Amino acid sequence: MSSPIDVEVRRVTPDELVPWIETMATTFLSRPDVGRIAELNGPHYDFTRTWGAFDGRVVGTLRSWATELTVPGGALLPAAAVAGVTVLPSHRRRGILRRMIAAEHEAARERGEAVAILHASEASIYGRFGYGTGVTECDLTLDTHSTGFVAAAAAGGVSLAHLDETTVELIRGLYDRYRRTRAGEIRRRDHSFVTGLGLTENGWEAPWKGWVAVHRDAAGDADGYVAYGAELKWEQGQPRSIVAVRDLVALGDAAHDALWRYMAELDLVATVKAERRSPYERLPWILTNSRAVVIDEVGDGLWVCLLDVPAALAARTYDRSGDLVFEVVDPEPGTGRTRVHLEAGPDGAACAATTRGPDLTVHADALGAAYLGGTPLRHAILARGFEEHRPGALGEADALFRTLDQPRCMTFF
Repeated sequence: MSSPIDVEVRRVTPDELVPWIETMATTFLSRPDVGRIAELNGPHYDFTRTWGAFDGRVVGTLRSWATELTVPGGALLPAAAVAGVTVLPSHRRRGILRRMIAAEHEAARERGEAVAILHASEASIYGRFGYGTGVTECDLTLDTHSTGFVAAAAAGGVSLAHLDETTVELIRGLYDRYRRTRAGEIRRRDHSFVTGLGLTENGWEAPWKGWVAVHRDAAGDADGYVAYGAELKWEQGQPRSIVAVRDLVALGDAAHDALWRYMAELDLVATVKAERRSPYERLPWILTNSRAVVIDEVGDGLWVCLLDVPAALAARTYDRSGDLVFEVVDPEPGTGRTRVHLEAGPDGAACAATTRGPDLTVHADALGAAYLGGTPLRHAILARGFEEHRPGALGEADALFRTLDQPRCMTFF
């Protein structure tokens, strides 16, 4: 077995994409047609952001793509969306993952991306690299036979749309308007809307087959949509079909409620399932029987790492005012600490490096977890500890980061 220093970490070239995908798929216990995947997806890869570890062959993978993260207050922060992170079983525990993440983080800072984000395959991996759970998500299951809606249907209506380029442009625009209003949401890649509607394939799975329904307000303007598929099912001669929501995006409460009503009132349907929703969603509160909605699979969604702590903290707004000096224990592979002075309030914030004594020392993953306002800092610090240099500083910081509206991220990558 070669030593860790014999493994080369570098950017992948286009002609190395097939073995790179083969390694990623193998580690994720999948055996797809990697040649077909490379052919279909190669044009969407940015090879300046695609990393491999090489030991005569590809033994580790990591890639990212450029996006924007909406932060509290509505600012759009340049972000690196990290995905495809794997190391072959034969090469684990040799520092390969650490080296690939270090390479990507350094490159992201050079690109001016203040945060990195990811969805974790295993929750125990990424804390030491500065990532914390910034968004909590859940699955919703609605028993349509057990409830109604507390209010009558509002003006406007929901209608099916043709699955064509016109609908792609419509939902792309609706999603873009929506994601700018909710902390935690991200800019999606343009090609994902086409693939998401099954108009093209990506090779990883069969093209999606379903429907898109669009809500229009009383003036006739589109303000929400739902994409859904169905599993036809009968029990003892009775229709008990299951509908799976792929995407439900609404620009306001009226559109949200109308789209859920549409789903609940579909003929032949007994159950509506939706993944990557928020446990704080308003759906149970608009039903005559809130128990008709089961909230389960509650857990970590989007993970957040602050690559530029001063820039990230200054980019968001805060629901209350505060003045704190944070000492942030850098993640692996760094060994230092970052000390910043944050002056924050509802109208904005200023944050810069400082030599002042700290009020509070926390680890980078805890700060990443609390950043979007949904994860209490007082919980996030429990995994690695903290040091309070001024009495009450933790409570002040915890209150400062919290937001009235919970962050969410409906986009998996």
